[in-house]
Amino acid sequence: MKEISAGGVVYRYTEQGKLQIQLIQDRYGKVSLPKGKMEPGETVEETALREIVEETGLIGRIVAPIDQIKYQYEHERLGKVSKEVHYYLVEAIGGTLQAQVEEIRGVEWFDPLDAWRRQRQSGYDNNHRIVAGALQLLDIHVEAP
Repeated sequence: MKEISAGGVVYRYTEQGKLQIQLIQDRYGKVSLPKGKMEPGETVEETALREIVEETGLIGRIVAPIDQIKYQYEHERLGKVSKEVHYYLVEAIGGTLQAQVEEIRGVEWFDPLDAWRRQRQSGYDNNHRIVAGALQLLDIHVEAP
């Protein structure tokens, strides 16, 4: 079975022109990115934007694709599932920052290098290259693992 999810690295510029990156804290206490499963009839881009709204309250605009993560996991009923997660660089263009408490513990804005440090310290290993890729698209260069 194949499962497709999508999400994004959300960014904004403050009124003072400072770039900020959004990170979420998932229900396990790990630093992560908003993402979720594709629903019937959706494109991966629509899935990414819907999941960002649902998990963070923010309306976004896709700027560029970042990368995909592919892995397999064992589902108790379905057996082996091949998972594919598509990530996009997304500019926040509206909405109100609000964590979807049923799914995540929190959502915050960070300075880009602080976001990278937090990702490296408390994030999932397979998201390192996604966050690094987003920063690179924003012309911020970090040492990718």
